[in-house]
Amino acid sequence: MIKNEEFQDEIGDNHVSLSAKNPVRDDAFDITDDEKIEKIKKDVESILITLGMDLTDDSLKGTPNRVAKMFVKEIFGGLNPAKKPKASTFDNNYKYGEMLVEKNIIVYSTCEHHLLPIIGRAHVAYISNGTVIGLSKMNRIVEYYAKRPQVQERLTMQIVQELQIALGTEDVACVIDAKHLCVNSRGISDIESSTVTSEFGGKFKDNVTRREFLDYIKLETKF
Repeated sequence: MIKNEEFQDEIGDNHVSLSAKNPVRDDAFDITDDEKIEKIKKDVESILITLGMDLTDDSLKGTPNRVAKMFVKEIFGGLNPAKKPKASTFDNNYKYGEMLVEKNIIVYSTCEHHLLPIIGRAHVAYISNGTVIGLSKMNRIVEYYAKRPQVQERLTMQIVQELQIALGTEDVACVIDAKHLCVNSRGISDIESSTVTSEFGGKFKDNVTRREFLDYIKLETKF
């Protein structure tokens, strides 16, 4: 039987997701952002001191505070439901009934197994059933769900599910092609590989519609 620690390492090294939702505790927002920053600052100080770093050096003095603010205000800001973007939708008065594709949305996320960056591009599409969404809101939805400790498969699903709710249609698709620095910079250290994930809803499950979408984004990968 595999020991618990070995099992956890295996999950992390193989980038396995055990939950379709981000594992956030119920009391995650019982304290303020400023209180979180103070707590994380002390933890980062402890890590750096344990590693043998001299925090009296001018270059390192502000590092614990910078890292704490970055965690709370920036790269993990998408954990806070108060920061969820409002998905502004409008009636499709011009009766556009074809596929709308937003290509090359930049993805900056963080692998929840090693807390290293995930960097890539998301391609999102939908077919209106009477409602359209502001183009910038598609980018903001991607950004919101990316700014948290993530697994790429989950991120892809969350983007599609959020747009399906906002647009009132199942006809939404997302493909993400991203590099994981936990693969590129450690472990196997393969700097060339990237990971492609996809989620297809409604009409995008049809091979013809799916192929049209993939042709738009010029992705060679076969699914």
